[in-house]
Amino acid sequence: MKFARTLAATLAFGVPAAAVFLISCSTSRPIVAPLEIPGAHFVGNRVCSQCHTQITRAFESSPHAHLVIEDAKPPGGAGCESCHGPGSKHVESGGNAGFIINPRKEPEACFRCHLQARAEFHLPAHHPVIEGRMNCAQCHNPHGGDILKPADGGLAMARLNETCLQCHREQTHPFVFEHPALREGCTTCHNPHGSVNRMMLTQPDNNLCFRCHMQAQGPGVPPGEIFIGNAPHADFLKMGTCWSAGCHTAVHGSDIDPRLRY
Repeated sequence: MKFARTLAATLAFGVPAAAVFLISCSTSRPIVAPLEIPGAHFVGNRVCSQCHTQITRAFESSPHAHLVIEDAKPPGGAGCESCHGPGSKHVESGGNAGFIINPRKEPEACFRCHLQARAEFHLPAHHPVIEGRMNCAQCHNPHGGDILKPADGGLAMARLNETCLQCHREQTHPFVFEHPALREGCTTCHNPHGSVNRMMLTQPDNNLCFRCHMQAQGPGVPPGEIFIGNAPHADFLKMGTCWSAGCHTAVHGSDIDPRLRY
């Protein structure tokens, strides 16, 4: 009887505990294998700095500088070679680009660590990185202190918008009547890597606008009515989204109408 009670207690508490342990193991951070270049070995950051002085000077403050390759511990660390592969043949050849991995041309060098970004680039609406028409370095500075371009701009949303401005000039140029959401940054409404929604929107419907513009109903407001500003909107919202119902079509800003219409 005592053995039976012990066995029952073990099954009751031990099995769930084991399951939690297995789950915790299965959700740990992925193990990233070092990049390989046939016949090459790791040389360390100090060797890279002898030629790439300007890059390595700023690189010390970059999060990427702290990457560690457990299987290769050359003097000076291996931050550069974590993304570019072992550099001995590159050095021996006098800097031949054919003996180094270029993440601009091979986004998988970035995706090995940035697994979520890899998944987002395979969503229906995405920037064409996996198609080879864009690369990660167009929006990110992999050697800079904050990874976001421009390197000297910190994380200010105005600077973040400037990154998008490089391609999306029509949407981000100064407007007479600016949509205040632009001050919060383009990523307030768009997922820059990819989304299941058109135009890479974070929400496909009016809930995107309601995060800022929805107002609680107060005393005297008819049931079912929705006020945005001082105007009732329930009937308008039945016509479609805020930007597709012929109302606020100039969602980024307008030069003629403070209500963001063309």
